[in-house]
Amino acid sequence: MAEADRSAPLKVLMTADTVGGVWTYAMDLCRSLGPEGVHFHLVTMGAPMQPWQREEAGALDYVTIYETAFRLEWMEDPWEDVERSGAYLRSLESVIVPDILHLNGYAHAAMPWKTPVISVAHSDVFSWFDAVKQSRPDAGWDVYYQRVKAGLMQADHVVAPSQAMMDDICRIYGVPRSRSVIYNARTAGLFAAGEKERTIMCMGRIWDEAKNVRLIVDAAHLLRYPVRIAGENQFEHNSVSMDAGSIVALGKLGSAQVAAELASAGIYCHPARYEPFGLSVLEAALSGCALVLGDIPSLREIWGEAAVYVDTRNPEALAARLNTLMEDPFHLKQLAEKAQARAAQFSTARQAADYLGLYRALAGQKSIELQQNTSL
Repeated sequence: MAEADRSAPLKVLMTADTVGGVWTYAMDLCRSLGPEGVHFHLVTMGAPMQPWQREEAGALDYVTIYETAFRLEWMEDPWEDVERSGAYLRSLESVIVPDILHLNGYAHAAMPWKTPVISVAHSDVFSWFDAVKQSRPDAGWDVYYQRVKAGLMQADHVVAPSQAMMDDICRIYGVPRSRSVIYNARTAGLFAAGEKERTIMCMGRIWDEAKNVRLIVDAAHLLRYPVRIAGENQFEHNSVSMDAGSIVALGKLGSAQVAAELASAGIYCHPARYEPFGLSVLEAALSGCALVLGDIPSLREIWGEAAVYVDTRNPEALAARLNTLMEDPFHLKQLAEKAQARAAQFSTARQAADYLGLYRALAGQKSIELQQNTSL
């Protein structure tokens, strides 16, 4: 694949939802590639931006925000909004004339673009169902399946944040014509280990069965240590009861609050049933927490021997493992050090280099195609 001039600035039209980890991913990527001459035109979707999100994005000179609240393709009855958001993206393409269209989703990739299209497979409904329910979604999701498949097959390049996620995509939808794994990252300087307390931390979308927070709630009566849980606990019709004596529900926290909580936590527990990457786990490792994770392929791929793995459906076994680990200071410290060392491999510098190389390669290929068409 040809590469464009490495010194030339790049314009990237990117989508990002405001209701999950994609926002964090997008901000870190913008923050690390802006100094490399990349200007991001960021279109937000899913829900109105929170004040802290506006502040975070507004602090970056090389990011232009286009705020919308179009429903995302995995939400209930989204397709009218997906069509409208697609038309909006097409109008921006004609005005901005970007070098790359970076979609953190699928359906829009099947539209007739003039710009090279990257589709990033952060997660999807069918692999979620496979991992969480061990079944296929009902027929009401058939349109979603066809739209996602079309986007994956027509994108110029598909990225996944782990090999496990890429394997799921290829197994469920077919093999994209061009694909790669680029691991996610977090800005290491935002996190640091503080004076550790004998507390267990957990965070994420509490209502999401994939995050499996309910397992910690069910184990709480057997735990001898307090559990602090951060994250939203209401989305559409989903929620989890947090009424357990040892649990402190923190609600949704901003980045600085998350860093402060992780700095003092002894253990980070993430018993996920489905997790294509797990940015919260990386944040915890950077903060010097020992990791207790769900025993699933993606988390084993990313963390190897730097974590303890647990059955994702056994609250008694989870409680026993957490109690035993907390009562063994030497093992706890050793595990935290392994996690912190492993986390250094997932640097924003590495992620930025991988994406910048991909951007320039696709832009260069497009330039060659234009030159060939002009000469005909």
